[in-house]
Amino acid sequence: MDKRKAYIGYSIFIIFLVIFPLVADSRWLAVGTTFIIYSIVALSQDIVLGRAGMFDMGHALFFGLGAYSTAILNTVYNVPVMWTIPVAILLPMVLGVLLAAPIIHLRGDYLLVTTIGFNIVFEQVLKNNLFGITGGPNGIFGIGVPSIFGFQIMSQQSIYYMSFVVLMITFIIIRNLETSKVGRALHYLNEDSLAAECIGINTRFYRLYAFGLGAALAGLAGVLFAVQYAAVSPEAFSFIQSVLFFTIVIVGGPSSIPGILIGTFVMFVLPELFRQFATARYFVFGIAMILTMILRPRGVWPAKFGRIPKYIMKD
Repeated sequence: MDKRKAYIGYSIFIIFLVIFPLVADSRWLAVGTTFIIYSIVALSQDIVLGRAGMFDMGHALFFGLGAYSTAILNTVYNVPVMWTIPVAILLPMVLGVLLAAPIIHLRGDYLLVTTIGFNIVFEQVLKNNLFGITGGPNGIFGIGVPSIFGFQIMSQQSIYYMSFVVLMITFIIIRNLETSKVGRALHYLNEDSLAAECIGINTRFYRLYAFGLGAALAGLAGVLFAVQYAAVSPEAFSFIQSVLFFTIVIVGGPSSIPGILIGTFVMFVLPELFRQFATARYFVFGIAMILTMILRPRGVWPAKFGRIPKYIMKD
């Protein structure tokens, strides 16, 4: 019954996303695209934080690396936007594995602080215009229009549907992750890494796997961000952005897709519904986080991993 309700809920959500561009004006279409892009990043963060249980608070680094890969290759080296996508996926993935490899043994606060440091270094590299190609504090403007089989993705509606396709791919990846050997290993690793090692799970490999996959999806979302705004700048990938993604997973519910989507909606869509709320969104979201940790410590929409059979619970 729960699975049936979940399928109905996902179906309604997907149908709504498909129909939304047909009834929304340009402003709300831009908001919808932003919601989809940030949902992808938040879901990629969940692979590392929610499913593998690693405190990564530098995830905006990989999001920014994907966006800047597309921006630099397109504006500096005249590479078509669509051809930059493999680089924008592989580069964050490889960097994620390389950065995680020496710190993967760290736990809790130590890993948290280290990933914060990586994000701050990345932001400073962008602002200081490394090799004269990052554009400094102003960023990079004039990113080209992607083209698929001669069709140019230049309207807001076509960019929205391009982002929607990537979100569906993300859902499929996460669904396969949940039902695969890798997903089970990550779940055991998250619950108790020592016990996971004792039953033969290679915890180092699966931690690196989670970092690499999460970074790759974040990099792909970065391409969508660069295409939507035709520009990138360092503040869009700052440490504060990493904090937001981290918070969305914690408040929404680790390993919970509905919870993460709700968190993304509250953080990035509600400020558009209530303009006066936009300037105070960090304050309101901070209060929401405190209340959530007190009232619903497992998140607004906690993940469920099955139930104890009723016959066991009977006297």
